[in-house]
Amino acid sequence: MHTGGEPLRIVTGGLPPIEGKTVLEKRRFFREHLDHLRTGLMWEPRGHADMYGAIVTPAHDDADVDVFFLHNEGYSTMCGHATIALTKLLAEMGEGRAVGDARELKLNVPAGRIDARAHMRGATAVRSSFRNVPSFVPLRDTAVDVPNVGRVIVDVAFGGAFYAIVDADTLGLPLTPDRVNDHITQGRAIKRAVQRDFEITHPFEKDLGFVYGTIFTGAPQDAANHSRNVCIFAEGQVDRSATGSGVSARAALHHARGALKKGEPITIESVIGSTMTVTVVEETSFGPYPAVIPEVSGTASIVGKNEFYFDPEDPFKAGFIIR
Repeated sequence: MHTGGEPLRIVTGGLPPIEGKTVLEKRRFFREHLDHLRTGLMWEPRGHADMYGAIVTPAHDDADVDVFFLHNEGYSTMCGHATIALTKLLAEMGEGRAVGDARELKLNVPAGRIDARAHMRGATAVRSSFRNVPSFVPLRDTAVDVPNVGRVIVDVAFGGAFYAIVDADTLGLPLTPDRVNDHITQGRAIKRAVQRDFEITHPFEKDLGFVYGTIFTGAPQDAANHSRNVCIFAEGQVDRSATGSGVSARAALHHARGALKKGEPITIESVIGSTMTVTVVEETSFGPYPAVIPEVSGTASIVGKNEFYFDPEDPFKAGFIIR
């Protein structure tokens, strides 16, 4: 599948048993015992440096599924584009509960419980939305010295994952596809500098306490939209979508600055011009932080079905990555 151009490879069969009573336990088991399947499915020759994946397992409670996410570096804490795509797929498979012209689903992800909704036209899900986990801002307007970039002012916000958010204009960095190599280089450097200088911790889950990526923000190319952002996450991956957890983090930041009211939707462009819409639907608190509940919506498409083989004699069966 893809959401706004960002790929999602969903594993539907062929996996050995994944032990664990919660999503985090299942993810930990997979990382410790089955990580060769992540690399084999995400990296070349079956994938590429920007491939993304999801492992769906039966729910450990009253949710519809437990799911965790894969990428070139490891495992995500939350993924909005994957949630949008999975909601479409599960709804079209008849999962969840019919509510008027929609189907509602509950997904357990590493960051917590997600309530999702597929907006149906007959048997087809034409748009997906989800209410994200509490999103908050632990650092605002903070200077960090970045090698080969200079002094950069960053905000760090959480929308299911922690992001360093930077105004691209301050770096003279256009948010266009022809500058993606610069986005990767500077995004990696900023992420590493923030991790070097600041202790980023989640209020309740130690496994969630790390900077996942850098988001560069700027003016939209389509004046009907609020803004554009480019997200560089994991090990230099470029999100083709507007980034569901990223726009959630941005909603928390704009709300904290008084620039986004509860109930006010904004639409954000990606590097290729695809969009997601985010709205603050609730104000709350999360541990020591004022927080918001963002609702994110977007569209996804099914693009194919594959069957992969792992030949035990293949010297590259676990994959390789070249960036």
